[in-house]
Amino acid sequence: MKLYSIYENFPIGKTDMIDNATQFGAAVASARKALGLTQRELALAINSGERFIVDLEAGKPTAQLGKALAAAKAVGLRLTATGISQA
Repeated sequence: MKLYSIYENFPIGKTDMIDNATQFGAAVASARKALGLTQRELALAINSGERFIVDLEAGKPTAQLGKALAAAKAVGLRLTATGISQA
């Protein structure tokens, strides 16, 4: 199974602020669907169980961060950290 860059499905430079687990899960679900992947296929791609993907996409706030980041990466979501510069 080949996973594609999110930029093949979404406009380059498109950014949305994610403020909570529900929004993060929705972003993962949207990107997964745009790639034509099932929850099971995504789970297999990141060596996880399907239940984890179901919970993640539902916005379960206790989802494991490492697995959540792997799922985001697998569907092409690029995460960046921003904050106040310590110049």
